[in-house]
Amino acid sequence: MTEQELERLLKDAKKDQSLKDKLLKTRDSKNPVEDFCSLCQAMGYDIKPGELMAIGQNSSDEKLRSVNGGGVNPIDGWDDAYEQFFMTLLWT
Repeated sequence: MTEQELERLLKDAKKDQSLKDKLLKTRDSKNPVEDFCSLCQAMGYDIKPGELMAIGQNSSDEKLRSVNGGGVNPIDGWDDAYEQFFMTLLWT
């Protein structure tokens, strides 16, 4: 659900410079993830900090479960959905 909301937000921010600027401004706050999620929720996007941070961990866990015991070692790192969102936003 959160991944779809991030995609929808990114699509909307690409079309709306004001929205893009508001999102980018949250990165300069003392609590960037919380402020980002608060802004998103205020604008109708269902993005919560815990769910945002869990995306990568969940993906890693799903990959391990999908190999029926063959993948015994967890992935050392996983993609950070928050950072990936902003990287993509900055490139658009």
